[in-house]
Amino acid sequence: MKNTTSLACIIDDDNLYVRLLKKIILTRKLCENLLVFNDGRESIDYFETLLQNLNEDKIPDIIFIDLNMPIMDGWEFIERFTKIEKLFKKVITLYIVSSSIDPADIKRAKSLSNIKDYLIKPTHIKELENIFRQTA
Repeated sequence: MKNTTSLACIIDDDNLYVRLLKKIILTRKLCENLLVFNDGRESIDYFETLLQNLNEDKIPDIIFIDLNMPIMDGWEFIERFTKIEKLFKKVITLYIVSSSIDPADIKRAKSLSNIKDYLIKPTHIKELENIFRQTA
């Protein structure tokens, strides 16, 4: 598969899952670089700082975000990110990746216009390949 995505972002506090996701993405050459954050606060700080100095190379094409994290959970991140995402000069595709199979979480995610899809962990290789192919 041709490498067309330059930067993706993973926001998840599950270190084992993050390592697995990184290994799949890098081994399959789905994107060139990865940003990884352990919680929503760390990641929203990064994006808010980017607004001060918009460098296109530091803005991810895709964000994979977990819902259940300490400090700032995925829902809080999405709420804050929604307020600033239009200020970036590129389309950023958001995917929720969660172990939650709660129908309320899935329904809430699907009601948000900036969430492309709700993926249930573990994410399958073919699913990831399709995501990166669609974003290209």
